[in-house]
Amino acid sequence: MAGVLSLLRRFYLIAYNWIESGHEQVYSNIEKPLLLAQSAAFLEILHGVVGLVRSPISATLPQISSRLYVVWGILYSFPEVQTHPIVSSLVISWSITEIIRYSFFGTKEAFGSTPYWLLWLRYSTFLVLYPTGISSEIAMIYNALPYMKESEKYSIRMPNKWNFSFDYFYFAFVVFAIYLPGIPHLYGYMLAQRKKTLSKSKKA
Repeated sequence: MAGVLSLLRRFYLIAYNWIESGHEQVYSNIEKPLLLAQSAAFLEILHGVVGLVRSPISATLPQISSRLYVVWGILYSFPEVQTHPIVSSLVISWSITEIIRYSFFGTKEAFGSTPYWLLWLRYSTFLVLYPTGISSEIAMIYNALPYMKESEKYSIRMPNKWNFSFDYFYFAFVVFAIYLPGIPHLYGYMLAQRKKTLSKSKKA
């Protein structure tokens, strides 16, 4: 329940700052709760590994990893993109998704079942929110590319004592390449879960 309240607070801050100050101030006003909430989501991967939850790692790992990369590797690392309007669509998509998801799991744990409307939201809103969220993630990475190249932040140049080089700018293209097979995989998985869960609920 605390997680849901935190997400609701974040969503309220997004809406409030959008109305009061415009999209330029959205990130600066939600940075701390955004970083905290998305970093804490890493626990979902650990919970899946040790068997505390039934969510498959193949679905959880890429989703959480991509969000961590965007919040820390893009938004936090390159302040130049923090005022971009896409930030709003990104965090709104994430927030609505997680409010519904955690409300669903919290209700199920507390009462043993969930009302059909919440079940339907849990397995239907991704049809819109996944495309808006994932396209916003990709757009934010793309917008940060010039600043990665210019600043050479996180890049390692040779010669050095490790005899190793790393270019963060080109690493972003590796991330793009991972998105390509990852998007249909996750979307297909969620579609299959939706069909299975909603059809089972109707029979019950």
